[in-house]
Amino acid sequence: SPLALLALWAAVAAAGVFPRNLLVPPLAVVQTFAELLASGELQEHLHSSLSRLGLGFAFGALGGLGLGVLMALSKTVDAYCGPLFHTLRQIPSIALIPMFVLLFGIDETFKIIIVAKAAFFPVALAASEGVRAIPRSYFEVAQVYRLPWPTFVWRIALPAATPPIITGLRISLTRAWVVLVATELLAADSGLGQMIEMSRQMLRIDIVMVGVVVTGVVGFALDFSFRTLEQRLLRWQTR
Repeated sequence: SPLALLALWAAVAAAGVFPRNLLVPPLAVVQTFAELLASGELQEHLHSSLSRLGLGFAFGALGGLGLGVLMALSKTVDAYCGPLFHTLRQIPSIALIPMFVLLFGIDETFKIIIVAKAAFFPVALAASEGVRAIPRSYFEVAQVYRLPWPTFVWRIALPAATPPIITGLRISLTRAWVVLVATELLAADSGLGQMIEMSRQMLRIDIVMVGVVVTGVVGFALDFSFRTLEQRLLRWQTR
């Protein structure tokens, strides 16, 4: 399918269906890609985006994991936090950009927070549902052995809920990447999204296409890496 898409792209560009400055041939995009690599511009933008993704995802995933486990194990936490949690998770991250810009400006803090928000809710929901799905017998055994609460969470609850938690982490990572690039399109001074937006304003569609392709490849690589990690960590399920 990738080769078929490239062939179709090249054929449409060669046929002149669209103006050349709107639909750049694949070969021109490859040449622009090489130029951006040689100048180091692409690496700088990619480094900025991945750094923000890493920090935001780490904060959001850890916070979501903690809240999800607490909501599943504590009726009090679920009663107080559940309604607000399920309301806020329905709000698209993009819709919060104007408010976050006013609160935090367009510096790194704003982008890390918006990525953390995108990663927080899928992980929290997956952790909560995963722990709630643990068989009741696990809790009964823990009570018989009088396990301390931290030991129960670390040695029983989290391992038992690992499959849905890993799925939630995978979903949140790809969602955070999409939200980050969209955020950089709207308010950023570096990153792949900012490179795409600046190139659009300058009518450098070849650079825009480079940014789009790199964004897709990075997203695929992140998802593929996480799927590989998931398969290795959950090998015991196939035994």
